[in-house]
Amino acid sequence: MDANKVLKAAQATLTGSMPFPEIVARLIGNGVEYYYVDYASRLFTFYSTEGAVVQAPLSFEDLPAISEDFDKASLRAAIVDSQQHGQKFRDFSKRAVAAGVQGYFAFLRGQRVTYFGRQGDQHTEWFPGAKPSDA
Repeated sequence: MDANKVLKAAQATLTGSMPFPEIVARLIGNGVEYYYVDYASRLFTFYSTEGAVVQAPLSFEDLPAISEDFDKASLRAAIVDSQQHGQKFRDFSKRAVAAGVQGYFAFLRGQRVTYFGRQGDQHTEWFPGAKPSDA
C-alpha cells in the first residue's frame, strides 16, 4: 500500500474533489481492504490486505458534537442523499454525527459499511447493488 496515494484519496474525500466511487476504486487498486472513519478522534485509518495501516486526519472543524442517541432513520436519509444525490462527505459527516454516528467501518471487499453509535447501536448498509438475497 502506497501511503502517499492513500493520503491523496483521503484528501480528495475531504475536499470533495473526486467522486466517491473513483476514490473507492483507487483505494481498492492500492490494496486497501477496509477503512475506519472515527469522528470521535477525527481520523481515517486505512488497512491493507497485507496488514499495513495508514492514518490521515479528518480535519473538519465545524462538525457538531456526536449525538448521544442513534437515529437510524436520519442516518439512512443521509446515506441515500450521498448515494443518489451526490452529497459531499462534509455534509454527510455533519448529518451522520447529528444522527449519533461515532464512527464506521467501510469494508471495500465486503461491499458494506457498518456504522456505530455511542451506546453500541449499529447499522450495516450494503453498497448499492451488493446486498445478497439472504441478508
